[in-house]
Amino acid sequence: MNLFVQKIGDAAPLQVTFDTVRDIGGYFWKGDRLVYSRDINGDENFIIFSASIDGKDAKALTPEKGVRAGTMDDLHNIPGMEQSIMIQMNKRDPQFFDPYLCNIATGELKPLYANKENFEGWITDHTGLIRIATKTDGTDQVLFHRATEEEPFKEILRTSFKDSFDPMFFTFDNKNVFASSNLNGRDKRAIVEYDLAGNKEVREIFANKDYDANGLDYSRKRKVITTASFTSWKSEEVHLDEITKARHEKLKAKFPAYEVYVYGENDEENKFMVWVGNDRMPGKYFFYDEAADKTEEMATLYPWLNENDLAEMKPIEYKTRDGLTVHGYLTLPKGREAKNLPTVLMVHGGPWARDIWGYDSEAQFLANRGYAVLQVNFRGSTGYGREFWMKSFKQWGLTMQDDLTDGVQWLKKEGIADSTRIAIYGGSYGGYATLAGITKTPELYACAVDYVGVSNMFTFMKTVPPYWEPFKKMMYEMVGDPQADSLLLAAASPVFHVDKITCPLFIAQGATDPRVNKAESDQVVEALKARGVEVQYLVKDNEGHGFRNQENRFEFYGAMEKFLEEHIGTKPVAVKG
Repeated sequence: MNLFVQKIGDAAPLQVTFDTVRDIGGYFWKGDRLVYSRDINGDENFIIFSASIDGKDAKALTPEKGVRAGTMDDLHNIPGMEQSIMIQMNKRDPQFFDPYLCNIATGELKPLYANKENFEGWITDHTGLIRIATKTDGTDQVLFHRATEEEPFKEILRTSFKDSFDPMFFTFDNKNVFASSNLNGRDKRAIVEYDLAGNKEVREIFANKDYDANGLDYSRKRKVITTASFTSWKSEEVHLDEITKARHEKLKAKFPAYEVYVYGENDEENKFMVWVGNDRMPGKYFFYDEAADKTEEMATLYPWLNENDLAEMKPIEYKTRDGLTVHGYLTLPKGREAKNLPTVLMVHGGPWARDIWGYDSEAQFLANRGYAVLQVNFRGSTGYGREFWMKSFKQWGLTMQDDLTDGVQWLKKEGIADSTRIAIYGGSYGGYATLAGITKTPELYACAVDYVGVSNMFTFMKTVPPYWEPFKKMMYEMVGDPQADSLLLAAASPVFHVDKITCPLFIAQGATDPRVNKAESDQVVEALKARGVEVQYLVKDNEGHGFRNQENRFEFYGAMEKFLEEHIGTKPVAVKG
């Protein structure tokens, strides 16, 4: 819930913030101050704060009600900006985010652009000047550019939302931009350099034939690009310069059984904070002095966990009924034979997101209680290219759901899942898939857990936050138009098919959820109670789209553990440690 600072070598950390309202959402250093954000009760209207290192001067930098704010640029090492950051917030109009210069010591805010065009996004160059603006025009994404602050923004690139061109950062001479792009007939995103003045792609930096390239890093000191990244079954890096490659090889040799990532560095780029972890170890942080080639352990996440007691997450793949290859992960309980196990199908949210290999607290929690845990990157999951993503369009409750069903059937065929003890669980879209699963294939599941899930496609479309309004036409193409596709959406809305639900259901909901309104869950609970179907309902008044406060998370997982134990019956695994 709060921030602490610990000087290297000191025994005890110093508490900087003393919040009692809400857990912190994110934080970073700016000079000798900490900048952090949180919302109130999960409404997603994030407030930016700053605090001195001793905690005696904490202050809100942005409005504390009805406005969503976020950091655009920390303006690192830019002369004259030692006390300033660049932020964006929707104070003028709830639908659009305008840029401001913010003094983190005084709280002074200075508007940076009179946003008459209602641009939605902004990108700065290496001097902190806003050079690129973006906006959504129906189902087109439009990119605008200016060479100097005195010039007006001019449209340089217009693409369908089905195409991707996402600027990442400017080249070091501030003329061109590096971007993640699937233009020019690509299915998988590549990292490219784009000439802004000539309005053309000039070179491809990195691409992978099977997966989208999704990241690019650089050295501020040496002014070279250093690392490209993509996600296969796990996060992978490709080092683009010899210094970075040699450093990684040295670190990898020190931790051969783990994934290793540089988490941060000093301005001289000779001292680094390094993260080390894997699927059974949530992570340790080490301070690395490159000149001395020495590492020193700084912190261990969840030190009470012993990785030898935890379960391996294994990548899997199978063919769907229409011949599509789908990838996923299987976490099996340690110390039990992989045969006839009670099983939880755990569905990711988004749905345009994905599961990834690594430490997953929910998978470990369930595996420790004796359950096999199946996670599926069904069609529409990101990272697998344009075609795989577009196969999800207007397929909520249809082929997207079939991919999940086919995964369960595959697990049954392999003899791993006990067909009489299978549960489905997910949050957000995963909550929707849970409800769709127990209405479309009720015979498959013995019980279900819906966490802030959509139940009514029509009310869902009406209650999205105001800053989603510019994207509604895209949503209509991707999910369905409430008028033109009313029959499709009615068929895909679990609330209209609750008469098919026969298994016990546990629903968890935040009362202030701005994305999935509480009415979504209320409708299902009322309908099931009217039919006499067992339904357990947990509502938290101080939460939104997912529970952030720790005490609420404890209550939710404790209740879910009891619910699953009662309905698919297993007992915690006894492990030696």
